Amino acid sequence: MDIDESAVRKSGGIFGRRWWCLKALPGRFIDNMVEFAHKVEKLGKDDPRRITHSIKVGLTLSLVSLLYYCRPIYGGFGSSTMSAILTVVVVFEFSVGATLGKGFNRALATFLAGALGFGAHHLATLAGDKGHPAILWFFIFLLAAVASFVRFFPGIKARYDYGVLMFILTFCLVSVSGYQEDEILELAHKRVSTIAIGCLTCVIMSIFVFPVWAGHDLHKLIARNIEKEADFLQGFGELYFGTKGDTDISWLHGYRSVLNSKTAEEAMANFARWEPPHGKFRFGHPWKQYLKISAMTRQCAYRLEALSRSITSEMKEPSEFKMIITLSCMEISVELGKALQEISSAIKNMTYPFTVSTHIVNAKTAAEDLHRALEAITLDNTNILEDVMPAASVTSLLLEIIECTKNIAESVKVLACLAKFKGADLAILPEKQTRRLLRSGNIKPHHAENDSTHALIIEYAPSAMVE
Repeated sequence: MDIDESAVRKSGGIFGRRWWCLKALPGRFIDNMVEFAHKVEKLGKDDPRRITHSIKVGLTLSLVSLLYYCRPIYGGFGSSTMSAILTVVVVFEFSVGATLGKGFNRALATFLAGALGFGAHHLATLAGDKGHPAILWFFIFLLAAVASFVRFFPGIKARYDYGVLMFILTFCLVSVSGYQEDEILELAHKRVSTIAIGCLTCVIMSIFVFPVWAGHDLHKLIARNIEKEADFLQGFGELYFGTKGDTDISWLHGYRSVLNSKTAEEAMANFARWEPPHGKFRFGHPWKQYLKISAMTRQCAYRLEALSRSITSEMKEPSEFKMIITLSCMEISVELGKALQEISSAIKNMTYPFTVSTHIVNAKTAAEDLHRALEAITLDNTNILEDVMPAASVTSLLLEIIECTKNIAESVKVLACLAKFKGADLAILPEKQTRRLLRSGNIKPHHAENDSTHALIIEYAPSAMVE
């Protein structure tokens, strides 16, 4: 049938081809609509909060638009309502932190720029009609140049870049409008008022109507990234050393999202600083510590990427060298996976990771066993390039991941103490007691001769121990 249609299309020339294209338009339109509906459905199922956010934006714009029809005794805002509508469009973001950050930037920038614009107009008026344009030109040039240069500072760029842009825009608008109109003060008052109303409406709607907290999303993202690395390590040993078939290797590429999450994590941390206390996240929550954990998690993910290449590149029978190191390497991989799983669970539940040290110690013990096995091995009649080097590379990467896991665990313990996770007090208490005894002189550090080890000698003192 397709051959006949193509033959008829060719025989009909250009008019035949156009006819067939026109005839196929309804079918293509229906297919495109069905595909679009599937995309919309998938987008909503991936994160239902997107639907509620869209509804909140529409509702907020509808409420702010009523200002145009509000006519009190002293007069309404009239066309200045457009400033409030534009404020809602540009300020209302997906998360509470992003909305608060943009709202604060826009409100503060508008207030400062409006005041400075009125002051510049007043000084220009004192210079007379001839000096008026020159004075305004000078102030616009000076403030625009200084504000543009300030945007290059990393701290300003990260948190106040939008506010600086609004400052430049509002100052120029008020100054130039003041040069053309006599009602400069009324213009500045209406602009500041409408923008303040728009920002306040966005903030109220964002916080009290199905709020989306950037801090909570960052918290879950860090835990999820560590969990993906744990899944990789727990399945890597059995897959690489051939003790399990590759029936389900969906975990094999999960770590890749960790490599590309830096921008999202930094944005979430920046937005989270603007958010008020909510849930278990108190005021002054250590959001910067999350970025330190994410940086160490990415360092671990780079090594997992190298391990992943070894799985795809080596698909042959295991060599004698590989069989010797199998048990130790598998134990290292499994213990590191358990440690990362424990860390991820501790972050999710906001508890102190007490048992993670046990898994790291087990991994180090397996590494020592591996070291002893390597010392006893003989490489006679062994192809070093093909048999030894790939397995040795995997062994080296696993040893590096031990240190990465240790660093992640230490950073999470610091986070638990700073954020006061459940059980963190029990971990801090022994350290505080030790420091107190050191200050009182009841604990004396002892250095053994010709040895780098340290010991603490506790001298019994009832007065010091009773509290």
